[in-house]
Amino acid sequence: MPELLLVFVFALLFGSPAPATAQNLTSGTDLAALFSLRSSLGLRARDWPRRSDPCSTWTGVSCRGGRVVAVNVSGLRRTRLGRLNPRFAVDGLRNLTRLQSFIASGFLLPGRIPSWFGSGLSSSFSVLVLSAASVTGDIPPSLSQLSNLSSLDLSSNFLSGLIPPALGTLPNLQTLTLSYNNLTGQVPPQLGNLSGLSSLDLSFNSLLGAIPDDLKNLRSLRSLDLAGNSLSGSLPSALFSGLLFLQSVIISRNNFSGAIPASFWSLLGLEFVDLSHNNLTGTLEDIPLANASAGANVSRAAFNLSNNLYYGHVPSGFNTLFAKYVLVDLSGNYFQGSEPAVDSTKNVSFAGNCLRGPPGQRSVSECQQFYAARGLSFDFPAAPTPATPPVVSPGSNRKKRGWSLKYILISVFGGIVLLVLVIVFIVLCLMRCGGQAAEQRESGANAVPSGAGPPPSGASVNLSAVGDSFTYDQLIKATSEFSDDNLIKHGHSGDLFHGILEGGVPVVVKKIDLRVVKKEGHAIELDVFAKASHSRLVPLLGHCLDNENVKFLLYKFMPNRDLSSALYRKNESEEEGLQSLDWITRLKIATGVAEALCFLHHQCVPPLVHRDIQASSILLDDKFEVRLGSLSEVSPQEGDGHQKVITRLLRFSQTSEASSSGSPPSTCAYDVYCFGKVLLELVTGKLGISGSDNAMTNEWMDQTLPYISIYEKELVTNIVDPSLIVDEDLLEEVWAMAIVAKSCLNPKPSKRPLMRYILKALENPLKVVREENGSGSARLRATSSRGSWNAALFGSWRHSSSEIPVPPREDNTLKRSGTTRSQGSCGEHSFNHKRPSKEIFPEPSGARDTND
Repeated sequence: MPELLLVFVFALLFGSPAPATAQNLTSGTDLAALFSLRSSLGLRARDWPRRSDPCSTWTGVSCRGGRVVAVNVSGLRRTRLGRLNPRFAVDGLRNLTRLQSFIASGFLLPGRIPSWFGSGLSSSFSVLVLSAASVTGDIPPSLSQLSNLSSLDLSSNFLSGLIPPALGTLPNLQTLTLSYNNLTGQVPPQLGNLSGLSSLDLSFNSLLGAIPDDLKNLRSLRSLDLAGNSLSGSLPSALFSGLLFLQSVIISRNNFSGAIPASFWSLLGLEFVDLSHNNLTGTLEDIPLANASAGANVSRAAFNLSNNLYYGHVPSGFNTLFAKYVLVDLSGNYFQGSEPAVDSTKNVSFAGNCLRGPPGQRSVSECQQFYAARGLSFDFPAAPTPATPPVVSPGSNRKKRGWSLKYILISVFGGIVLLVLVIVFIVLCLMRCGGQAAEQRESGANAVPSGAGPPPSGASVNLSAVGDSFTYDQLIKATSEFSDDNLIKHGHSGDLFHGILEGGVPVVVKKIDLRVVKKEGHAIELDVFAKASHSRLVPLLGHCLDNENVKFLLYKFMPNRDLSSALYRKNESEEEGLQSLDWITRLKIATGVAEALCFLHHQCVPPLVHRDIQASSILLDDKFEVRLGSLSEVSPQEGDGHQKVITRLLRFSQTSEASSSGSPPSTCAYDVYCFGKVLLELVTGKLGISGSDNAMTNEWMDQTLPYISIYEKELVTNIVDPSLIVDEDLLEEVWAMAIVAKSCLNPKPSKRPLMRYILKALENPLKVVREENGSGSARLRATSSRGSWNAALFGSWRHSSSEIPVPPREDNTLKRSGTTRSQGSCGEHSFNHKRPSKEIFPEPSGARDTND
């Protein structure tokens, strides 16, 4: 009776029943289930409008015969409240009794898969896709009760535990994808019972043990991917004997040993083979090539046997087999003999072997040691025959020695003259630079004079230019005797207290105990404030320097404190929990920080390096305008003082500019790297990233950065802060900021953009990702000497050079590999002083796009 009443109300809302071909919803039960799902997932009204027929207008809902048969929420967005607390709440699916498919790829469903998924879904249910949905916990064995299930995709989640052996009882399963999770244990032998399975992907988990022999029974299998695990042992000799339809085999980056079984070479339909990065060994001379010529005219994709332990000669008959493949990689083995003759049109790599002829081979001693350890003879590469020296007479030798002595003396005297000229030139340059620096000091410009470093603690500072002088008694009264109630936080350069001056002026007082912190910290700040003035620096109101061991600095109070505490702040309503900053405010903050750093890097002489850029250093006033603080680490850019000219001229190329004392390096590139982490924090909402460099943070960055691709906007939605509400245009701005962040995090300092170009990119974010006037520069390509925008952004990364959008790693056939970080709170690595000749951000034309 309630169902009939619901259908009656539904008919009143949408009019008279439509013909059967219109596919209007006719089931009140299905309607109630959809509204329950709409509510529990927090879907927006624009996607699932309340006053319209779900079958004809609701995005992702498919019907047949007036009943719901498929629900696809991929690409849909939650409401603001729904994004605050996303969870795996899909109880409405239980009442869709004709449901056959549920797809939620990329739609966040944090939580465990309900145990009722097996028994609670309809008997006709056949497709379950929950990839990249942040699902956690174990895979429930109850899924084996879905007897009609044909496709199960749980990839790119955080699933753990064992693969349920019960999955092997699904009689109709054709596709099983569990890649990119944290699954452990062995591959269940029961999976061999899935006679109809065509694709098995268990890659990039933590599976152990050997491949079970039972997998040979997967006679319909076309694709097998076990890459990126810790599987070991020999490949079963009969594994490939029954897999006659196999087209793709990927078992790379495991610990397999022994030889490739003979049954493998008899497979005629293989199009993609990746056996790389294992311990497979043996010779190719023993491989049966009777079927090698079969299908030779059919172009196949790739054959990769690199980074194994194969040795011996490459037989000439093997060229027939390689003729099938566009790409062949035998590098990183121990093949010996002459380089095989291959078709020049084929892309074949023999690097890292023991062959004669091709470049990039192993050393003779390494090859000899490998073969000797196995009791084998090594065919040494033929050494070049030395040329026979010409026979000359003794008189001719004496004559040539005389001429040689003459040329040596001329060269010595010429070198001495050249050295004198260089020294004179350097002295003139030093005198000229010194004169210019003196003029700048006299002109009183808002710039820090040239110098090797900060002034010593005892150096005189023009205190009249850095605010008022306060007494200790005034500060005692203002801070209630520096009580714990007034303590804001313990900073690395001093303790911060909230205070109220006479007249009701709120301030922040930094108490600097010189017996605990470095003595020159407060002197650096005073010197910076005395000689550099900018609206983006936190206002210094005064100081108290009377005490020998304790110094005090007074700053203007920032109502919104710093970014680390303002990104998520407690709302006045307790029920709504934490409220996050909206995107417009986040972009405003990023631009403000860029303005401050642009001033320090490009308007001060010499350039100043902040060296402590993180969320806690970014202070926010009542309007969320940025006031950059934590200036106690400020230092001139290394190598910019004129007294270091000779050092720069004579210094050899360095691979790291990390300070020997362990302090952050004084390079602008270091600030850019730290600013990139701040941008990443604004995009993802991940607190604490910019201020830490532990293993967990580095691992998180390694898993997050592959989601940022200049070619694929939708990838970034997987890392965007769930509490952000952005439309399509604002999503492009988020994408642009993520791209800028990744360019700032380039492992090579010389390829990071300068701050003035970062500022222009943040002021015009849409121009980073949009095509301008059909110019074909949709990716804002640069014309730098280091190549295109794409090359500058991705070219130097240690990950795969070809970005394949299979999150969270960059290549679905390669093992995840993180970049190592060291030195400083930002974890920057591989510094050098070399700047790019042209920056990767071309100067945008026109005003900022405000397409909100």
